[in-house]
Formats: sequence, C-alpha cells, structure tokens
Amino acid sequence: MVIKYFSWIREHIGKSEESFDLPSEVTTINELINYLNGLNDKYKHAFAKRSLIKIAVNKTYSPIESKINNNDEVAFFPPVTGG
Repeated sequence: MVIKYFSWIREHIGKSEESFDLPSEVTTINELINYLNGLNDKYKHAFAKRSLIKIAVNKTYSPIESKINNNDEVAFFPPVTGG
C-alpha cells in the first residue's frame, strides 16, 4: 500500500508518502487511520480532526468506510478551498 499525505497532514506526520503492507485486520480507511494513530503521536495529531480530512483511494474520492487492500494508493488531504 502507498499512502500519500498533503498540506498540514504532511506537516504533522513529517513525510509526504510511505509504503507498507497492511496488517490483516485493517480492511477499511477508518481502520487504517486507527492503525496509524497507534504508531505514534504524529499520526494522532494529524488525524485528530478526522471529519475534516478528505480521502482518495486510487485517485477517487472515497468515504471513510471504503474497503482497501495492499494494492491501493490512499491519499489524505484537507478540504480544498479556492478563490
């Protein structure tokens, strides 16, 4: 799995991308966030406002309940604003 982080999420975690194999118990985006939060406080801080974070799986916006697997790319980013 490839995970990409953007904007302030990237700043809190300290990297823009990482790759790893999902544990067998992680099958949804929500479970992925819970797993990442268990790694260290940087993730906990980055995902503290989980409801604000937008998610894309394989470059398609996806709800937090979406199923994921090791072949997916998951991207986390804050809401996009423009003007």
